[in-house]
Amino acid sequence: MKYVKSYVPYHSPFDPCPPIGKKYYRTPPHLYMTFQPYNLPQFSPQEALKKGTLWPALYDYYENPYDRRS
Repeated sequence: MKYVKSYVPYHSPFDPCPPIGKKYYRTPPHLYMTFQPYNLPQFSPQEALKKGTLWPALYDYYENPYDRRS
């Protein structure tokens, strides 16, 4: 499942500004879970505080799509 989506905004031929190009946005993993299953694996309390969630299935690492270093 890809959590990073993209789209190209409309650019009018009469627009004096240059086109913006491709825009990116992220969708959270919980949108794709229809229910919370029993016995999901859990992070340790310290790791859960760092990652912002108790369950690895709901963790989504943020990676900047506009970063050109790759």
